[in-house]
Amino acid sequence: MQQRDARRRVRQTAAMGKAKKFRAAKVRAIKRTVNPKHDPRLKDKQDRVKRKEEKRKKQADRHVDQTPASMFFAHNTGLGPPFHVIVDTNFINFSIKNKIDLVKGMTDCLLAKCVPVILDSVMAELEKLGTKYRLALRLAKDPRFLRMPSYLKRGTYADDDIVEHCRVHRCFIVATCDKDLKKRLRKIPGVPIMYIQARKYVVERLPDQ
Repeated sequence: MQQRDARRRVRQTAAMGKAKKFRAAKVRAIKRTVNPKHDPRLKDKQDRVKRKEEKRKKQADRHVDQTPASMFFAHNTGLGPPFHVIVDTNFINFSIKNKIDLVKGMTDCLLAKCVPVILDSVMAELEKLGTKYRLALRLAKDPRFLRMPSYLKRGTYADDDIVEHCRVHRCFIVATCDKDLKKRLRKIPGVPIMYIQARKYVVERLPDQ
């Protein structure tokens, strides 16, 4: 009697397994049938929408930034002492490593009064870096430095904020050792870049007159 029950249970289990496999195969077949990738009607519609979008982009008016009046004949007359220098995060760190005082180094480089400018985004970046950069954070809180609010929303990358400041106001020098940021700033006319070379500050693209 027990053997008969056991055999019946085995047969039922086998039948259930077969039914499950059959159902799974059926579901796969249905999915393949209704897959939107293989539907030619949907593909044609997507292609039409894509072509319309491309046409609209081509017809859209190009936005060209207006050159400031201070950039007449490519000479930035907006720059002059006291020079306002926007300082990047890595520039502060490299200045500490090279044992250079920020205000004194800038004054020796430009031979004029300099006001280091710390943006809120740069300060937030230094605070995020933790205890390893506490000396750089303490230096950034120096009362001689000018604090300026960010143009972009809170939590934005500091480099983007610096580029936006320079794009809107062409009256700043940017102090940075970041290669990517230098590439972006060189595309904006009239923005000199300050960097560290041979344990001293060097400025590039500053007009003589």
